[in-house]
Amino acid sequence: MFEGVLTALVTPLRNDAIDEGALREMVERQIDAGVDGLVPCGSTGESATLSYAEHRRVVEIVVQATRGRVPVVAGTGSNNTQEAIELTRHAKQAGADGALLISPYYNKPTQEGLVAHFREIGRACAFPLIAYNIPSRTGSNILPATMARIAEIEQVVGVKESSGDLVQVAEVIARCPEDFCVLSGDDALTLPMLSIGGRGVISVTSNLAPAEMVGMVRAFRGGDVGHARRVHYRLLPLFDVLFCETNPIPIKAALAALGWIGPEIRLPLLPLTEANRERLQVVLKELGLPA
Repeated sequence: MFEGVLTALVTPLRNDAIDEGALREMVERQIDAGVDGLVPCGSTGESATLSYAEHRRVVEIVVQATRGRVPVVAGTGSNNTQEAIELTRHAKQAGADGALLISPYYNKPTQEGLVAHFREIGRACAFPLIAYNIPSRTGSNILPATMARIAEIEQVVGVKESSGDLVQVAEVIARCPEDFCVLSGDDALTLPMLSIGGRGVISVTSNLAPAEMVGMVRAFRGGDVGHARRVHYRLLPLFDVLFCETNPIPIKAALAALGWIGPEIRLPLLPLTEANRERLQVVLKELGLPA
């Protein structure tokens, strides 16, 4: 249902409020570049520091600006199952096409608790859901056997896999139904994941280089592995520098350097350090971005 390149949108801020104009411009830039979907209010969108009203507003703006041209998968996850249900219901009412739900963080549920969490959200919302497994942020890992059980839930159509473990990803693909969509959550692992059966990526890098990310994925899926590999290695320095500090610090600094958004980021995250800003500027110049 959700395949290809879906951009994990940043949330532009100005004077500590959503910069609605910049957000709408970002949507147009992404669609013009050919992305396959948009994902507002994920980790890259600073969902953890958006108020509930801001969270809802970002989803509404992206849905309105997209006008049905590509799917919108709204980040609606929480470590509070009821809160996740409320955010997911809002995304559905706002006209989104699906929801991305991070596995519960901090309270570290058991594997059985993870299944129950997604089952209850699916039952309550009747809406296409993508699970999001990122142990480095949540403190717990959705194991392949557990993901296979979650995939049996009618509403759960895929997973964003950010475990960083290709063996785990392969086990998830092997255990889950053929139509279950496994998406990379790590830009640098997109091509390797495609090679073992992944369907695409929810990408940070495509905020900055959407056409190249789209070109890499479509080349591979179209059988031109050589071209996909060349794009992968061209972008490899960018993949590296965009994660030199906690996401979304570097990607917001890169977009601000191009004048696409303002530089604001919310505490407890801080602006990119000067040393890493210099690294970023070198990579952008070498790549000639934006292309």
